[in-house]
Amino acid sequence: MRKSVVMAAGVLLALAQACDAAAPHTRHRQWLEPWRAGGEEMPLWPNGVAIAKPELKGAETASENVARPTMTIYRAKGRNTGVGLMVYPGGGYQGLAVGLEGTEVCDWATRIGITCAVLRYRVPQRWWRDGVQREPKPFLPLEDAERAMGLLRQRAASLGVDPHKIGVIGFSAGGHLVTAISNATGRSYAPVDSADQLSARPDFAMPIYPGHLWSGHGAELFAFDPVVANGPPTFIVQAEDDPVDDVRNSIAYFLALKAAKVPVEMHIYAHGGHAFGLRQTDAPITRWPKLAETWLRTIGMLPKE
Repeated sequence: MRKSVVMAAGVLLALAQACDAAAPHTRHRQWLEPWRAGGEEMPLWPNGVAIAKPELKGAETASENVARPTMTIYRAKGRNTGVGLMVYPGGGYQGLAVGLEGTEVCDWATRIGITCAVLRYRVPQRWWRDGVQREPKPFLPLEDAERAMGLLRQRAASLGVDPHKIGVIGFSAGGHLVTAISNATGRSYAPVDSADQLSARPDFAMPIYPGHLWSGHGAELFAFDPVVANGPPTFIVQAEDDPVDDVRNSIAYFLALKAAKVPVEMHIYAHGGHAFGLRQTDAPITRWPKLAETWLRTIGMLPKE
């Protein structure tokens, strides 16, 4: 099982990178500098602050071997709704699909008046040890996600963002990272500065085809995936025929949120596979962004039409 899952993660990352490379806009070619066009990239950690390194396998690029994480902020276009959104690209915690599941998400978000930030968190990091899936310690992507949320809240006023309307969205492994930060009970690292005094808990959460949740038994989550009662309203999307992350990842998480009385909306489609991002095809599942917009209005984040 371990070998098949690791292979699947590698195939997924290669597929996402191929999709990015084939995108018609240079901004979405994740290996080139233009993917940052229109955005403001900033480091997460101050110079001189020691942070743990991921398990590097080569030179750092936008999508691989990320040792010094960053976030790139894209301002809302047209009417600014005051909503902020942090994006966690997927890639099996081995790499980052920063185009397909990063900047393209911000293209959608900024068009509807949301200020958007793409997080390049530290990768790679192993999740399988001794044939068992375990949360790595320290969990580097979670540290980066928590740090980035504090920085975004610290800059909220200058960005025209309501600090109480900042949510997260993530895909595949990034979807799991959404669940991790949603249920964290405090910072997973020692505070560095005033940004770390601000809440890292998102105000809404959207895990899209998430993984690393279902334990493989019944409808149980892994022990390293606790659910807290004060988690944010959550919106889940996955395909029943997902060949990489079993749909029971979403189902188990939905049931756990329901039991904890956390507001949750879930959409399961018969077909759609994995890594569809926001690119529309004939498949009904690719219309999910409109459902997400409606949901954001129903929970009071986006203004009613």
